Amino acid sequence: MPWNQPGGSGGRDPWGQRGGQQGPPDLDEIVRKVQRRFGSLFGGGKGGGGGGGGGDLAGKFGFGMLLIIVLAIWAASGIYIVREGESGVVLRFGQYVETVGAGLHWRMPFPLESNEVVNVQKIHPVQVGYRTNEITRAGAPVPKEALMLTMDENIIDIQFAVQYRIKDPKDVLFNVSDPRDDVVRSATESAVREIVGKSTMDFVITGGRTEVAQRVKELLQTILDRYLTGIHIVTVEMQNAQPPAEVKAAFDDAVKAREDEVRLKNEAEAYSNDVIPRARGQAARVIQEAEGYKASVIARSEGEAARFLQILDEYRRAPDVTRERLYIEAVEEVLKNSSKILVDQKGSNNILYLPLDQIIQRRSRSSSDPEMNLDSGGEPGTQDERDTSRGRTSLRGGRG
Repeated sequence: MPWNQPGGSGGRDPWGQRGGQQGPPDLDEIVRKVQRRFGSLFGGGKGGGGGGGGGDLAGKFGFGMLLIIVLAIWAASGIYIVREGESGVVLRFGQYVETVGAGLHWRMPFPLESNEVVNVQKIHPVQVGYRTNEITRAGAPVPKEALMLTMDENIIDIQFAVQYRIKDPKDVLFNVSDPRDDVVRSATESAVREIVGKSTMDFVITGGRTEVAQRVKELLQTILDRYLTGIHIVTVEMQNAQPPAEVKAAFDDAVKAREDEVRLKNEAEAYSNDVIPRARGQAARVIQEAEGYKASVIARSEGEAARFLQILDEYRRAPDVTRERLYIEAVEEVLKNSSKILVDQKGSNNILYLPLDQIIQRRSRSSSDPEMNLDSGGEPGTQDERDTSRGRTSLRGGRG
C-alpha cells in the first residue's frame, strides 16, 4: 500500500521515519543505498540475504573502478598542445618549471601544475605619439607623448611606430605585470626623449631622421634588456617630425630660406665652375701669345742683327754698290705706302688708262693682308708694286 495511506507502511515514510517525525534523514542509510545501486551496476546486489558479503565486495570494486576512471580523466587533463611559433611555460604551484617548444606535451594536472602558451613569432605594433583609428585609418595625435624638447630648446612634435616580438616567455610572464604594449610604449617614449634632448631641431627634422630612429632602437632595446622584459624590438620608424602647429608657419619660412640659401650656393658654384676654367683658358692663351710674340720679336731682332752684319760685310767689300742698294730699298719702302704712281713713258706715245681708285683699294687690302702679296702669276707684289718697280727702274736708269 502507499506509504501515505493509513497503515500502509506501518506509519513510516520513504526514509524510514514514522509519520509525524520531522528529523533529518539517516546519512549512513543513504550511502549504503548508493553503494548498493553502484554494486548492482557492476553485477552486485543479486541473491538473498546470504549474498550480502558478495554485494559489499562488488560495491567496493565498482567504487574503485569509478575512482580509477576519475583519476584517468584528471591525469588526461594535463595533456596540452603547443602550436608552431609558440612556446609553453610550465608552472608548478605558480613557480616556473620549464619552457617547452611546439608539439604535444603533458604536465601534472591542475591544481598541481599549469601551463601558459606564448606566441613568440607574432609581431606586435605599438604607436607612440599618435593612435590610428581602426575605422578611418587616420592617425590622431597624442600631444602628451609627441611633444618633446630638443637640445637647442625648441619644441618638436615627433611620432614613432615600433614593432616587437617575444623572445623569452619566462621573462615576459614573471617580470612584466603591466600590458606589454604599455611597457614598450613607455620605454620608447623615454628613449626618444633622451635622444631628441641630445639633438638639435634641424638635425631631427631634416637629415638625422634615420640616425635618430637607429639610436632610439638601440637605447630602447638596452632599456628592455636591463629590466629583463623578454621583449625584442624588431623595427623603430619615425613617422613624422615637425614643429608644433603654433610655430609651423615660421618654421616653414625658415626652411624655405635655408633651401634658397642652398640653391643660391649651388648656382654660385655652377657659375664659378663655368667662369674659372674659361678665365684660366684665356689666361693660358694670353700667356702663349705673349710667349709667341716674345719669340718672334727675339727672332726678328736676331735676324735683323744678322742682316745688318751681312750688309756691313758687303759694304766693306763694295761701298758704292751697297750704298745704292740701301738707297733703292729705302725709296721702295717709302713709295710702297704712297698714293702716287710713276709711269715710264720714255720711247712710247701710248695713252695709258690708270684706275687709280682700284689700285689704291687693292694696295690697302694688300697691306692689311700679307697673304695677298703674291698674285696669280707668281711674281712678288701686286700689279701696283710691279708698276712701282718699273718706275724705280726708270729712276735708277735716270739717276745713272
